[in-house]
Amino acid sequence: MAQQVFATKGNLINAKHSLKQAQLGYELMDRKRNILIREMVMLTDRAKELCGTLETIYAEAYAALQNANVIDGVLSEKCKAMPIDSSVSVSYRSVMGIELPSLSGGDFEPKLCYSLASTDSNYDRAYICFMKAKQTGLLLAEIENSVYRLSVAIRKSQKRANALKNILIPTYREQVKYISEALEEKEREEFSRQKIIKATKERR
Repeated sequence: MAQQVFATKGNLINAKHSLKQAQLGYELMDRKRNILIREMVMLTDRAKELCGTLETIYAEAYAALQNANVIDGVLSEKCKAMPIDSSVSVSYRSVMGIELPSLSGGDFEPKLCYSLASTDSNYDRAYICFMKAKQTGLLLAEIENSVYRLSVAIRKSQKRANALKNILIPTYREQVKYISEALEEKEREEFSRQKIIKATKERR
């Protein structure tokens, strides 16, 4: 590619400027990639922790529900008293230009929506556990989606950084070298030509 560039001072200035911009772009892209990787690692660790917590909460909830079924009979009709929750909303926060979701599900405080006379403490415990499971599940979904978005962004940043490092920067360096050497050769030829002209004039 360098051989296709005319060896002029203007092109040399442009090539040096492009090289500087490419190097700066690579530094910024590499920094962005490292920040995103750090963020993803933290979220991944948090997701693993939440997975374990969620399993524990569900195990406790189903155990309490099973005990309630044994004591109070099948609770399918009583469970219909539970209101359908459509309070989940999504907002976004930006990390290095990457939009990460933030889920919220309204009020997680337990509300009495069933008869105390026809249920016992196991039903209450199951209800509270499933509310916790909902809250934890929302948080886990938020983190897992964020990890996915970050992994996609990291791959893109890696590709761009590699293109800058392995293609553009070497190309511009070659251009600068080629044009500089060609201009130096022209200057030497011009200097030699001037010396010959001067010597010829002196002999005359």
